[in-house]
Amino acid sequence: MYCDKDNVNTLTALLIAHGVRHAVVCPGSRNAPIVHNLDVCPEIQCYPITDERSAAFYALGLCQATEEPVVVCVTSGTALLNTLPAVAEAMYQHLPLVVVSADRPKQWIGQLTGQTMPQPGALTCFVKRTVDLPEPHNDEEHWYCNRLVNEALIAATQPCQGPVHINVPITEPLYSFNTRELPSERMIAFNSLLAAHDGGKEACVSANAITAVAHDLLQQLAKAERPLIVIGQMKPSDLVKGRIPALTDKHYVVWNEALSGEDGTTALEEMLAMAGDNKDFLPDFILYIGDTLVSKRAKQLLRQAKDAICWEVNANGTVHDPMMNLHGIVQARPDDVLAAITVEGPREWFDRWETLRWKAEDHRRTFVPRYSNLQAVQLLEERLSHTAEGYALHYANSTSVRLGCLYAREHVYCNRGINGIEGSLSTAAGFSLATDDPVYCVIGDLSFFYDQNALWNTNLRQNLRILLLNNSGGEIFAKFDGLRQSPARSMVMGVHATTAEGICRENDIMYCHAHNEEELYNLLGALVSPKAERPMLLEVFTNAEDDLRAYQEYFNTLL
Repeated sequence: MYCDKDNVNTLTALLIAHGVRHAVVCPGSRNAPIVHNLDVCPEIQCYPITDERSAAFYALGLCQATEEPVVVCVTSGTALLNTLPAVAEAMYQHLPLVVVSADRPKQWIGQLTGQTMPQPGALTCFVKRTVDLPEPHNDEEHWYCNRLVNEALIAATQPCQGPVHINVPITEPLYSFNTRELPSERMIAFNSLLAAHDGGKEACVSANAITAVAHDLLQQLAKAERPLIVIGQMKPSDLVKGRIPALTDKHYVVWNEALSGEDGTTALEEMLAMAGDNKDFLPDFILYIGDTLVSKRAKQLLRQAKDAICWEVNANGTVHDPMMNLHGIVQARPDDVLAAITVEGPREWFDRWETLRWKAEDHRRTFVPRYSNLQAVQLLEERLSHTAEGYALHYANSTSVRLGCLYAREHVYCNRGINGIEGSLSTAAGFSLATDDPVYCVIGDLSFFYDQNALWNTNLRQNLRILLLNNSGGEIFAKFDGLRQSPARSMVMGVHATTAEGICRENDIMYCHAHNEEELYNLLGALVSPKAERPMLLEVFTNAEDDLRAYQEYFNTLL
């Protein structure tokens, strides 16, 4: 019988799954549930050692002899600190020492309670990964616990071994051993061909090597009836130009946005709106590459595909699990793995999504929005599509980048790593220093005024062009019906009556403004003109309610 602690049972099951066969255990009450589980596991041999410092070195010796991950399990308090000398040695010997420390509930830290101290991070300088497990009370917390244990054990063993620290808070009672079997836990597989010394940036990898390391992924992709390739934010150079069209020529459904590369977009937001909750559009296999997606609809649909086999490919071997269903990771350059896909995708599944894409593309061409920030972005992108010269396009976060994802046909830069509104203008201005091409920044009013000091310097060049969407507040908040009932609505939206004219005058920036469709259409010509001798800003004044209505009309007429 195993203990009744969910996090301890999850940990135990995954230790076994990741190949742990030896554990050095130290006495204590708080770690009793962990020691009990390790002792009753037929797969794990336990070695009791009283002195924690000595115990950690015993585990180090086992690591040296077996070249496998070995657990040292200690109770709460200073017991953990006594493992530090061995942990430091393991770090420099690149040995997979797994320190498992029991802990007391967080609320008792600093409350004059014995053997209670801040344990997470105590070994930070000398471990590859520290995780602090939750005590799960629902499915999402259990997924989080599972993911953390997988992350720690992958870090210990792949691709360069080293020590890790798994901290396990355990609430009393401690001695309930009434669970007949360990849970069936998801183990995240890890496959890597990149040598540790080059940090995952190996310049040339053979096709045979890629096929070997991605064997399971490619086999499962070939068997899938509804495979989906998802491409998040990437640098323009991360994928060979033409890679995405090559995949669609093989009848693979590809989701990508304007942040995903140089091959345009797949009208993702529109397709997802049409797919709705129809389960016929749920994939049974997901290959995810790149970083974040802008589309909230996309993330919601991916999380509905609970039975799908999910793989991620990235050069760093980092565990990302936005689908909450990750099966495995391939550490390799995504473009190399995509190039290794040679079999044809299922035609019926491809045609199902292709029908939506055709309808979405037609809607983009024919929909005429009212005067709004949506129209401003549509007209800008239309002008840029007829520009023969090179240019770079930056969108600020929030509404701006969402509009960009509807109409942009080229790669879009956006600070999407954290999604903060600060610094979007500064980033675009900094980009403009390294190129002679025009650099366009589409930005909302709150983001612009927050970052107005981007223009307060002597570095600005004439190639910086700013399209400022000013609807006197944060339009993205206007869509929340519940907020309409709050007296704090204007504060939440950041309502203001500020314009950029004075800022531009002070910083020698050419300024113009539009209050209607005719002015907007005429002034966009000046914004995209290659003859500008100074940085230029076009401020488009709209109404937040009209902007929201235009966005809603775009999707309502699509459906």
